[in-house]
Parts: sequence; C-alpha cells; structure tokens
Amino acid sequence: MRRKQLLTFAALLMAATAIQARAVPPDYQSQHLAVGFAPTTPAFTFFSVDSLGQGKVQQNPVLAVTNAALQGLTKPDAFTYTLNGQPLWRVACAEKALTLSSDFVAGAPPLVLQFNQHENHATLLGLMQSGERRMSLPCVLHLPDMGTVRITSSTPGLKLDYDARRRTKPAFVHIAFPPASGEQKHVEYRLEVVAIHPPVPGHEQDALYDGFRRDWLNMFQVNPRLQMLANNASSDPCAFTLFEYSSLAVHTPPLADGLTCLDLVRMTLDRYLAGAKGYGQIGYGPGDSDADIISWKTPRTSLDSLPSFLIAACDYLDGSKDLPWARANYAKLLAWGREMLASDKDGNGLLEYPGSGNFGDRPRRDMRPANWWDTINFGHEDAYANALAYHAATRFGGLANQLGHADDARFFAEKAALLRANYTKTFLNPATGVLAGWKSADGQLHDYWFTFVQGVAITYGLLDDAAANSVMDHLLAKMQAVGYTNFSLGLPGNLVPVKKNDYVFEHNAPERTGEPLLDDGSDGFQFYENGGATGCWSYYTVKALYRLGRAADARRIFHPMLAGYARGEFQGFDASGRSRDWRDWKGGGHGYEGLLVDNYQTLLAVLDDLAAKPAP
Repeated sequence: MRRKQLLTFAALLMAATAIQARAVPPDYQSQHLAVGFAPTTPAFTFFSVDSLGQGKVQQNPVLAVTNAALQGLTKPDAFTYTLNGQPLWRVACAEKALTLSSDFVAGAPPLVLQFNQHENHATLLGLMQSGERRMSLPCVLHLPDMGTVRITSSTPGLKLDYDARRRTKPAFVHIAFPPASGEQKHVEYRLEVVAIHPPVPGHEQDALYDGFRRDWLNMFQVNPRLQMLANNASSDPCAFTLFEYSSLAVHTPPLADGLTCLDLVRMTLDRYLAGAKGYGQIGYGPGDSDADIISWKTPRTSLDSLPSFLIAACDYLDGSKDLPWARANYAKLLAWGREMLASDKDGNGLLEYPGSGNFGDRPRRDMRPANWWDTINFGHEDAYANALAYHAATRFGGLANQLGHADDARFFAEKAALLRANYTKTFLNPATGVLAGWKSADGQLHDYWFTFVQGVAITYGLLDDAAANSVMDHLLAKMQAVGYTNFSLGLPGNLVPVKKNDYVFEHNAPERTGEPLLDDGSDGFQFYENGGATGCWSYYTVKALYRLGRAADARRIFHPMLAGYARGEFQGFDASGRSRDWRDWKGGGHGYEGLLVDNYQTLLAVLDDLAAKPAP
C-alpha cells in the first residue's frame, strides 16, 4: 500500500514540474548556501551553493513543485512538514550545512530536489548498482560553476533516488530523499557545502584560481540511467573519454569517507568490462536502456576507445593501489590491449583505422571517423589516436610488469617503441613544421594545424625536445598569424578551415556543426569542431608547453582560460540558445550539450602551473 502511495505521489510530482515556477526568494541564506521550501509539499523551491563562501548564491536552478499534499510549518531556521498533524520532515539550516530529518509516518512522501538542467547541469557523484537508479550514500551533489554538497547519513544502507533526462521539456535532474520507514523509524541526512580540489598552497585567496577551486569536479558527471560517467548526467558515456576522468581522479581528494573519484572510474570500467558499450564502440545504442543517448551506428570501434580504457585502468591502479581488482581483470585488460595493437595491419607500429581518411571520403552519421573529433575525417593512420595508443601501451606494459607478467610487459614495450620510432617520420609535415592530423590510405597528409595533435604527442613523449620545441614554435607563430588571441575562450582544435571534403556530410547549416558548403571550408570555420574555440583538449597544448619548460608561453594561454573558468564561461547557454561548450572566436555559442565535461580537463594544468617556476 505504501509503495502505491509513493508511486502516486511521484507521478503527481513529475506532472507538477512540467514548467519552471516563478522566481521565489530563499527562506534561508548564508555566504555558502541559499534554500527555499514549498509551503505544502516536501520539496525545495530554491537551492544555491557557493563552495568558496563568497555569497554567490543568487542563481536558483530548482524546478519547483506545486502539488498540495501536506501542511508546512516554517520557523526562522527550521522547516517542518506534517502529515495528518504528525511531523514528518524537518530541515535545520546552518551557515554551511543542512540537516534533513524524517520520522516515520505511514504514507509519507520523499523530500524532493529537482533541477532544471538548462539552468544547471547538477549531478550526484557516488556509487550505483547496475540497472538501479539509486545513489548510495555517502555521495556528493555537484552544481557546476556553483559548488559542491557532501551528503551523508548515520543511518546505514540509505540510497537517494536519482534520475536525469534531456529529451523532456524541461530537461531535469531529479533527486529524492526517502523518508523514514517502518524498518527505519528515524533517518537523517546531512548536506554540507564543501570545496573539493587539489591544494593550491599560497593561492587559496587568489581570484585567478577561483574557477579551479569551484569547478574541479565539473569533469565528473554520472548518468543515473546508465550508472556510468558520461558527458553530463543525461548524456552519453563516451568510451574514448574515460581516461580524461581518470587523469583528474588520480589527483582528487576523497569525496567523502570511503568514496573517491577513482571509485567512479572503477564503477564505469566495471560496466565496460562486463560488456556495456559507450559512444565510440560498435553496438552502442539504446538496447534495453531508456537513457537519452545518441547511438554509435558506425560498424567499427573508434581508434581511441581501447587506449582510453587502458589508460584509465592504469590510472585507477596507480591511484588506488587496488591490486586485487587489477589481478581479477587482467585477462580482459590484456585482451583490450592486444585488440588495440592488432589494428596495426602493416607492421609499422602505427594503428590503422578502417576508414580511409581519403579526401572526399567524408564522415557521416553512420560512418564516423577514427577518434573523438567525430565530424572531421580522421582516418587510416591517425596522429591523435596513435599518440594515445603509445601512452596506453607504455602504461599497460608497466601494469603487466607490476603484476608479474614479464612476457606481456616486454610485448607492449616493444610495440610502443616501434610506434614511437615511426611516429614523427609519418606525421611531421615538412611544409608546415607541425604534425598532420592523419595520413590517409592514399598516402596523403591532412594538416589543418591541429592544436591538440601537437599537444598530445609532446605530452606523451613522442617527440624529442628539439623537435617538440620546433613544432610549438611553428604552432604559436601560426596562432598569431591567424589572429587567435582571446584565450579566455580556450583553443580552436584547428587554426585553418577544414575543407569540405574532409568534414562531415550531414546536411547541416555551417553555423550548426561547422559543415562547410564551400570547398575551402571557410563558411564552416570557427563553428563547432571546425575551428571552434573550446576548453576540450586544450589541456594538452598547455601541458606540452609546461613540459618543455615554456611556462611563460603556457601562461599566456592558460591564465586567461582560468579567468574564463572563474566566470563560468565554459558551460551553459548564451542568448542564442546555443551552449558555450563550443564558441566562435568572438565568443558566440555553437555547442549543444549545455555542459560537456571534456572542457574541464584543462584545469589539470593548474598542477603544472603551480609547479613551474614563478613568472618573472
């Protein structure tokens, strides 16, 4: 009977959130948080946090609930809901924390917190069981560009209901705190505002690092319908990005007692190891899931997916020291590694993608190219994916050696050495002095001055220092020549237009996806992946400069980006309705996700910035 009542209440609740309620003031406000409560429904009407305690709590992304089910009783710092005259929910407020208390009343509904995803891509970060839309405690609630709330309970075994959808109006993130039950007569939840990031000694009050301290966790979003790390809470898990999450997870302090970001990486890896698919892999589609995803219809797996898995696994082991997990999964990881290296069909050490990459063999919705940049014609021998494969082979060889598999370690080390030996001679373009993006099956180099290709190759050690410095000299000179100077937007993936015959064919307007109508690609330039500015993959260009000891060059790019992060400019929507995860060179939005976590890997470069010699 109680389950039926809760389901009925949930249905009414969802119906009541079809529109955003009018603006309402908070009932309680401090420098760290602001909250408001519906008068007759156990639900928040206002929820805003500022992890840095600067009083920036004016933004209210809550989807309000109007279903009249209960009587509410309000006090200055405590709010009590009753049912049939019996207290059922009590909320106590303090400067940095809320306490939600529930005493058992038959038929009691949950306390609900819902967000309009168009206003903020909130997410819960914690562990979930496969197929279950419930988040175990402890966990954290993270609101990108706003702040973080750690959620704990002294009652064992509690889980929060968690859901997210992007193909509804409005798109939402739904969180519900279950009430006390007949088995648990009293439950409490503690919500504490926290700032979780690596330490920044000496810069705790430096406004330049405010975005870093507030947004470090922006990289992490868990999709509750797939129970995996994803582009955002209602978007796709991408096989070829898992190593981005792990690269930050290794450096992230614990989220709560017994919970780390590395646990989220392991949870996602476990899904893949058990047979789940991500975008970039053959067979990724809705299947039995009702998640809002974009299927990968291409009959081949992207060239960067398996390297991503292996790097993430190595990061997880390095950070967690979880040798039992590594031993239990070694055979499957080894199979991924051998499958990755089997893509080298001609024995030169470089992986080859089945897509030709030939000029005119354009990508389509059902035939995507070799890597993350899925609108550009990367094919055959892909410089970016091969750099990842080199790093993956090197790292996995180390893992194999650590676990006592000497023959496997030697095999991967030899393969990595052969790949490196042929990398520069294959991709370095003597006409430009930089690495081309790919060498197509017909033997042609395709060079559009890809910033991220140079960065990832140098970061992972595929070029010696002399060649690397020469490449970066040419790249920075070209950046100046084409007039790209507004680094607060991030970096363009390419500095010159990708020609029509090397770009996706989807019948879209150039301004939407960068797809050119003109042969030279100029009408699609600066839009989306065709030279649009973004934080995505900018990390590697910045990291390469720090790696080469060129801190001044790195800071000319990175410090304006840090200021942009502090202003919250790498997510959300502009006045055009397009999202800011991609922008033209004047700052106009040309993205679609609203929040694309790849934008935030660049925050990792703060660690290099702090380690570098002070600027003169």
